[in-house]
Amino acid sequence: MAPVPKGGTVAVTGAAGFIGGWVVRKLLQRDYRVRACVRDVSDETKTAFLKAMPGYASGRLTLHAANLDDEGCFDDVFAGCHGVCHVSHVSDYNDQEYVRRVCEHIIESINKSGTVNRVIVTSSIAAILTEGDITELVRRPVLYEDRSPDEANPKRTPERGHGYAMGKLLAQRIFSDAAAEHGDWDAITVCPADNVGPIQSPHQKNMGPWQHLIEGMLRGKYPQTQAYRPWMTVDVRDDAECHVRLLESVDIKNAERYIAWSTDTRNVEDICASIDRLLPELEFDVPEVTDDFPEHIKAREAEFRAIWASVELRNDRMRAATGVEFRPLDVSIRDCVESLMSVAGVEPRRRGESAEEN
Repeated sequence: MAPVPKGGTVAVTGAAGFIGGWVVRKLLQRDYRVRACVRDVSDETKTAFLKAMPGYASGRLTLHAANLDDEGCFDDVFAGCHGVCHVSHVSDYNDQEYVRRVCEHIIESINKSGTVNRVIVTSSIAAILTEGDITELVRRPVLYEDRSPDEANPKRTPERGHGYAMGKLLAQRIFSDAAAEHGDWDAITVCPADNVGPIQSPHQKNMGPWQHLIEGMLRGKYPQTQAYRPWMTVDVRDDAECHVRLLESVDIKNAERYIAWSTDTRNVEDICASIDRLLPELEFDVPEVTDDFPEHIKAREAEFRAIWASVELRNDRMRAATGVEFRPLDVSIRDCVESLMSVAGVEPRRRGESAEEN
C-alpha cells in the first residue's frame, strides 16, 4: 500500500504513554496532523504534556477519548486518517481471546475509515526472544526479525509467564492477516527493545518498566531483573522515530516486522553504576543490586549469563528501511535520569544519605 502522505493525518493509540507520547511529538515535528487517543481527555495528570505541545494550540494535534475495551471507540477517530500508530497496550495479555477481540474491533474501525493506508503495530522483542526453554537461544542465538520463539514448547503458556509474548505475536498476526484480506491497507509491526530515555510527564516514571527501574535505582532500590538477562535497549526517541519513518517508507510491505533496538546491551548491575559515571555531579550513592530470585534460578546464574552473552542482536532491517541512527545507551541513561529529576521531581540518594531519607 501507499505510505502516509507528508502532512497527512495519523491517529496514535496510547498517546499518553512513554512511547506513544514520543510518537506524537515526532509526528508533529515531521509536519503531520495527529489525533492522540487517550483513555480520559480530562485527566490532566496524563494529558497536560500533550496539550503543552505547540500543535495542540494550533489544532494540528487533537485529543480523543478512546478506551480499548469499548468496541467502536475508534470509528470517528480513524475516519479521514491516512495512518494509525497502534501503540497502546491491552489490559491482559494472558487472555488470548480478549487480545483477539480488541484487535478485531480496532481493525473494524480501520476498515470503516476507508482512508487508512498503513497501520504501525507496536509489539515487543518478547515476540522474538521469549522462549519456554531458554536453551533454545543456544541453538538459534541470532535475534533478528524473522526469528520467533518455539511455539510448540509445552512450557510456553500464559500460566508460566509467557502471556505477554504470546499476546504480542498473536496481535501481529491478526493485524497482518486482516490487512491482507482487506487489501487497501497494510500492517507493519515494530518490536521495540527495552525503552530507555527521557519522560515527558511525571506519570510516565511509573510506566515502562525500564524508566521506573531507573527511578528505583535513584531512590536506592536495585533488584535483578528477568533471570539475569542484560538490558537490550533502544532510546524511546529513536523508537518513536522508527514508528514514524515506517509510516513514510516506500520500501516495506504488509506483514513485515522490524526490531527497534540499538543493539547495545548492559548487564543489570552495570546500569546503576553508569549513573554515577555519567553524572558525577550528583554524587549518587550507587546501591548494591539485590537478588530476590528463588534458589533454583540463582543456581543457574552462570548458565543464564553465558546464554545471554552469546546472543547476537541485529537491526539491519530497521536501519535499511528507515535510516535511523540509534543513540548510545549512555545518552539514554543520562537523559532518563535528568528527566526523572526535572519532570517528575525524583531526588536521587546521594552519598552520605540513607535510603529512608528518600
